[in-house]
Amino acid sequence: MEDILQRYKRAGGPRPKTMLAWHLYGAGFENLGRGGRPIEVPMPQYGPDELLVRHDACGLCFSDIKIIRVGGDHPRLYGRDLAREPIVQGHEVSLTVMGVGENLRGRFQVGDRFVVQADIYYQGKNLAYGYMFVGGLAQYAVVGKEILEGDEGCYLIPVDEEAGYAEIALTEPWACVEAAYSVRHRTGVKQGGLVWIVGAGGGDYRLDGPFHPRKVIASHLPPGLSRTLGELSEAEGFELVEVEGQDYGAEGFDDIIMLGHQDPTVIEAAQDRLAKGGILNIIASQPLRGKVAVDIGRIHYDGLRYVGSPGPETLASYGRNTRAELKPGGLAWFLGAAGPMGHMHVQRAIEMPDGPRKIVATNLRSGRIVELAAKFGAQAQKRGIELVCLTQEALGREVYQEQLWEETGGRGFDDIVVLAPSVEATEVAAEYLAPGAVLNIFAGLPRGTKAELHLSLVYIQDVRFVGTSGSRIRHLQRVLEKAQAGALSPNRSVAAISGICGAWEGLKAVREGRFPGKIVVYPQIEDLGLTPLSELREKLPAVYARLKPGEMWTEEAEGELLRELLPR
Repeated sequence: MEDILQRYKRAGGPRPKTMLAWHLYGAGFENLGRGGRPIEVPMPQYGPDELLVRHDACGLCFSDIKIIRVGGDHPRLYGRDLAREPIVQGHEVSLTVMGVGENLRGRFQVGDRFVVQADIYYQGKNLAYGYMFVGGLAQYAVVGKEILEGDEGCYLIPVDEEAGYAEIALTEPWACVEAAYSVRHRTGVKQGGLVWIVGAGGGDYRLDGPFHPRKVIASHLPPGLSRTLGELSEAEGFELVEVEGQDYGAEGFDDIIMLGHQDPTVIEAAQDRLAKGGILNIIASQPLRGKVAVDIGRIHYDGLRYVGSPGPETLASYGRNTRAELKPGGLAWFLGAAGPMGHMHVQRAIEMPDGPRKIVATNLRSGRIVELAAKFGAQAQKRGIELVCLTQEALGREVYQEQLWEETGGRGFDDIVVLAPSVEATEVAAEYLAPGAVLNIFAGLPRGTKAELHLSLVYIQDVRFVGTSGSRIRHLQRVLEKAQAGALSPNRSVAAISGICGAWEGLKAVREGRFPGKIVVYPQIEDLGLTPLSELREKLPAVYARLKPGEMWTEEAEGELLRELLPR
């Protein structure tokens, strides 16, 4: 006889007439659902070019908290009036097809399983799942052409039918981690782009590589470079506009090349005119006369980059230090590592086949860093990696900073990943960069957020500042491959579970940083409240019995959970 779990997996049984969903009607938890409960709404209807999908598991993310804090003012909601058009959050989602529109038959079948690539682009616009589309904190949703025929193809990625629902849902945040180490650096001036070359009145500079822009604005250039640009303009056919001084007012430059400038205010003013994905290229042999207020929000969200060299070549700097991955055998520091995403970064670094030889994981306060050490210490030791866990709270500020230098032998870190959304954390981290280091601003801060950084390091020591937001299909596919091969275990990230009615308390726990791992909601289970895995021993002993040693979530535990708690 077919049991309830088997029927669930094949998407069998009658469909309900109503479903539960967590609508967000504005900023604040008081606008999430009604009275701390989800809303009961009619089941959605789907058309001939649409799918009806069932949400099987949904991971909760701190990005969800950012939406709750600001409501329709969130950049990805484009000023949406949530009181009139509420959203349903949840972008870390595994789902099953429950209904197929007539025009999609043959391409999709009832029972097909997918993970959602949350960053969905349609006609050039980001329409992320759980933001502009109904997300995983609804029991069901309708998926249409924007997702099935997006700019990069279909954003539903097929998964192994035997994989666990939580494991698949958590490949989405893992894909964001993977993306952080897969930055594709542009290695030259953007072809067909807009370039601004800003001189300081002297020097001997050369264009030493491919140079095919659409238009060049030239300000205060030395005579030799001015003549070269004129000749190239005639030969290549790009437009050349020479202007007086350094106050050209246009914005949206793909490349800005600064020649010989030492005044930080000039660099700062120039960077604000970069387009999304723009590069500021500093050619200078002397340090700047102070720090530069760098827009770290745009590094994270807009992919701004800073390169440079002592010169006199102006284009070779694009190809210097294009490393994105952690340095093999290097020293890595994860700052703000005690949260769920920090655990993922540390786990990935330990499990890399050719990763760092030493990992320093820090947190401002001590409590959760102890859990990180307990969780990963033995695995790191087994792989010959030194794992050091420190907190400023335990050591005091001065001793903490001295200890960081001692851990590097006084040379600095090869890789620093900032997981705390803090200007101060970024500024502190930048003081510990070794030559050729990469500072990864993983935690997103709003555009316009500036940190005081020694930008001279970019051209004197080939330091790079990078950041990424979200992921792409290729990152998600890479994580799925790793999970299927056993090289990565997303289930290891699970710290607590709930049914759909427990999502409100789960989101509050994310806001408060209550767990060092991820909270996974099972939308088809209704009344299970937020439950740490350790409490399953008393609440659901048969589920607890199927955890791995160390109270690690498993597919077997998930299966038992669904058998016990799915509605009959």
